[in-house]
Amino acid sequence: MEEHKCEHNDISYPKGLKWTKQRKCVYQVLEEATEPLSAVQIYNRIERDHEGSDYAVSTIYRILATFEEHGMVEKTTFMGDGTVVYELNRGEHTHYAVCLECHKRIPLPSCPFAHVHLEQDTGDFTVTGHKLELYGYCKKCQEARKKQ
Repeated sequence: MEEHKCEHNDISYPKGLKWTKQRKCVYQVLEEATEPLSAVQIYNRIERDHEGSDYAVSTIYRILATFEEHGMVEKTTFMGDGTVVYELNRGEHTHYAVCLECHKRIPLPSCPFAHVHLEQDTGDFTVTGHKLELYGYCKKCQEARKKQ
């Protein structure tokens, strides 16, 4: 069995954390992801892409908890199905439209709250962040529903 390699020279790993092979693999998957991923999706990608990896899903959850404690990932629970997903904290945020049928997550092109100054409108309340999810059906699922 070939040894897996999760180290990429072009990825700079954040300081302040011991970077084990497993943590590097999880970080690499998150770095390459185009949408938030569940722990099981991360596990499946590591199993698929890194031959010889021998991880348990529980290891992925522990690594994600550590990343969350260090502010490296954002954890979100999608209200439609309760799925918990993770994405790297890149200093900006993305809102998603979530398909109720296939659970595809489509990133919105911009933040609908970008023009709103919530800190001025809320008086004694300081806004530190926000999340927005839109629910509906993607184009493919809309077409399938019409055929039914």
